[in-house]
Amino acid sequence: MFFLLGSDKKGGNRGKKQNSEGLEEAREMFLSGKFPVVTTSEIEGRRIVKVLGLVCCRGFDSDETFFGMASRAMSKGAQAIIGYNENVAFHPDGSKYFSCYGTAVMFDYDPADPDCMPFMLQRARSGQRGIDAVM
Repeated sequence: MFFLLGSDKKGGNRGKKQNSEGLEEAREMFLSGKFPVVTTSEIEGRRIVKVLGLVCCRGFDSDETFFGMASRAMSKGAQAIIGYNENVAFHPDGSKYFSCYGTAVMFDYDPADPDCMPFMLQRARSGQRGIDAVM
């Protein structure tokens, strides 16, 4: 049996640097606890005011797939992902194909908590180039 798998690398290395910057920012935000990704439908102590929609990412590397999904959500203005789920497909050749998906959401704004400001506004206020500037 022969399987033909498509490549996610259309266009060669054209967008590789831009994508890696977005992945690193997403990794940093997630690991610092500023961008929660949860399997539940809500986050305790935070009120969801806007659902931005489904975000997903697929690939052969689990880290790139997870942080790619987070990066896409952040570029939409999300402050978290709820309802996170992942699937792994095992192919006969021994490779694994990962799919990560969840719902990107925004929280109620609390002026007393500077971390609850949307990331796009935080970057604009500090003058940083972020995911939205490179995509």
